[in-house]
Amino acid sequence: MDQGSIARILKQVSGGEDEIQQLQKALLDYLDENTEIDASLVFSRKFYVAQWFRDTTMETEKAIKSQKDEDSSEGTHHAKDVETTGQIMHRAESRKKFLRSIIKTAPSQFSTLKMNSDTVDYEDACLIVRYLASMRPFAQSFDIYLTQ
Repeated sequence: MDQGSIARILKQVSGGEDEIQQLQKALLDYLDENTEIDASLVFSRKFYVAQWFRDTTMETEKAIKSQKDEDSSEGTHHAKDVETTGQIMHRAESRKKFLRSIIKTAPSQFSTLKMNSDTVDYEDACLIVRYLASMRPFAQSFDIYLTQ
């Protein structure tokens, strides 16, 4: 991954969100801009929003499950785990709120949500997709699957 390009995109995309959310917003804005050129981008946009919402839900469920497992096994690291679980839950809720706002946005309002039309080009969009895909659990554990 080209971390320099990712850092450049993050500088161009202003916002108080976390890094992943900023990249998601940049990618969605790129897809919105180019829906007139390629109608399949509307489906791509909906797919990404649904997938990210599902990922956030799964992350939350895993955090709750791990917290329950920790509660039943031992309580020595409990305070640290609760803080971590709380942070995961807070981050998940903010991501869900962001994705809900995207879902509720009518297609005619997409143009009002755009930041700058020249922020992300095709190459940057491809880089964002690869970067976000590398953050998914399957991509992170692909070496394990491959060796097995």
